[in-house]
Amino acid sequence: MKKTVLVTGGAGFIGGNFVYYMLGAHPDYDIVCVDSLTYAGNLSTLKKAKESARFAFEKADIRDRGTINGIFEKYRPNVVVNFAAESHVDRSIKNPEVFLTTNILGTQVLMDACIAYGAERFHQVSTDEVYGDLPLDRPDMFFTEKTPLKASSPYSASKASADLLVMAYHRTYGLNATISRCSNNYGPYQFPEKLIPLMFINAGEGKPLPVYGKGENVRDWLYVEDHCAAIDLILENGKNGEVYNVGGHNEMRNIDIVRLICKYTGASETLIKFVTDRKGHDLRYAIDPEKIKRELGWTPRTKFADGLKKTLDWYRENESWWKEIVSGEYKNYYAKMYGDKV
Repeated sequence: MKKTVLVTGGAGFIGGNFVYYMLGAHPDYDIVCVDSLTYAGNLSTLKKAKESARFAFEKADIRDRGTINGIFEKYRPNVVVNFAAESHVDRSIKNPEVFLTTNILGTQVLMDACIAYGAERFHQVSTDEVYGDLPLDRPDMFFTEKTPLKASSPYSASKASADLLVMAYHRTYGLNATISRCSNNYGPYQFPEKLIPLMFINAGEGKPLPVYGKGENVRDWLYVEDHCAAIDLILENGKNGEVYNVGGHNEMRNIDIVRLICKYTGASETLIKFVTDRKGHDLRYAIDPEKIKRELGWTPRTKFADGLKKTLDWYRENESWWKEIVSGEYKNYYAKMYGDKV
């Protein structure tokens, strides 16, 4: 059945991968990408997608109600998937306001447009960070969909607020909506400020590898293509008004990932530099994905070792993509974040 799917934040990491996944998985779908092209949005990520007659790109800020309404009027999307968000914890600590306006008010603008133009489904892409963190000494504890929201940073608080707003719109206005909360994604096209690409790039250039605290913080890692498959399943078969946790069951300490990257690149572990810990740094994230497995039959297909190799191979083979980024505004940001620490 022919559908038009509007993907916000589609020039970013997960959104870009989702665009490619949907173009491949649904040859009868048209994909409209909306992105404001902030520092994390990169049109070169969508270079191959733009070759498809089924793909369209619109530069727009999701907070801009007039422009968003015009896009809905033009394309009349059946489904809206909202990846658009300010998403980096460190940046949210430096400048909370843009996170609150984009992640909360932008979500509201999109949902209002869905109601006004009759979209069949609104899907909010959220994060496990809305649950806060888990103790390192309780490996038996996991986040479930019933875990109370307990955000630790302005970023996670803004995402938790947006989730609550989505559920309020579902109940108050009858909006057909679903939410997915995922663990840490990794894979191609991830912005270089994130752990895996940052360590790969620095290791390859013989630069210090800045690791917060002692590197003992634990994250559950999910290969981005597995995440895209989960969202697709939720769109097809997920229940209206439900939240689905999407996790990889790949818990790793940050320091262990950095050591694996050193091994892959041949860099010396002496490059590892422990730096002052992030304010309010969450200790451990771990998702229980039993609900989406039980109800929709989803399980992650990619083992961490395989996914990490595929990811690092991609960065090695696509230097032009990330070198263009690290030579620009990102250089100033990196200097502010780590310049006096390493």
